[in-house]
Amino acid sequence: MRSISELDEEVAGCRRCPRLVAWREEAARVKRAAYADETYWARPVPGFGPPDARLALVGLAPAAHGGNRTGRMFTGDPSGDFLYAAMHAVGLASQPTSVRRGDGLELIGTRITAPVKCAPPENKPTAAERDNCRPWLVEELALLRPTLRAVVVLGGFGWQALLPVLAAGWRVPKPAPKFGHGTTCSLPALDDGPPLELFGCYHVSPHNTYTRRLTPEMLRDVLRRAATAAGLRPLPEP
Repeated sequence: MRSISELDEEVAGCRRCPRLVAWREEAARVKRAAYADETYWARPVPGFGPPDARLALVGLAPAAHGGNRTGRMFTGDPSGDFLYAAMHAVGLASQPTSVRRGDGLELIGTRITAPVKCAPPENKPTAAERDNCRPWLVEELALLRPTLRAVVVLGGFGWQALLPVLAAGWRVPKPAPKFGHGTTCSLPALDDGPPLELFGCYHVSPHNTYTRRLTPEMLRDVLRRAATAAGLRPLPEP
């Protein structure tokens, strides 16, 4: 198989979904007033993190004026601000902010990805768009397979999109486990290797964080438990 970096490069050139291509490019033309002087990435956003990650975080899709602008997952918007602050507090990120590519941020033993690589209108990809994008995530997880030991899924859409992908390498129970914040499930490997520990977490969208449905403490708790399951050494709560 090719490398993660080769996969990321091909992902960034994908044009499989006409509606998403049109939307991401329209957002880059119209822009948000605060970013009027910036050149938007306006392409699919590949995963971010080391190729030998032991822990993966799976979201939904890039934001039109976040990842679609900066070219990096959860970067340049309130969702990313919330996520990376928690990751830094737990010891999974080198700094608490993610502003732009090249800002010095490094993830520690962790890779962030999504089942849909392009920003969708109203943050709602269609089922067909999700399925068009699925092969990218299948290959990404296959490349991570030698080291990957745990996954945190942010939100119900990501949970439903990820389970068929995981079935390529791990035994997903039937009926499939239901999403919920704090849900955990151990998936045996189909190749008799180590199992994968699956964790559910509410999405870090402002809808959840501003209403305190998801608090920093709740997110840090899930990240800490997942990091421990992955064989990393998370920082304790101060």
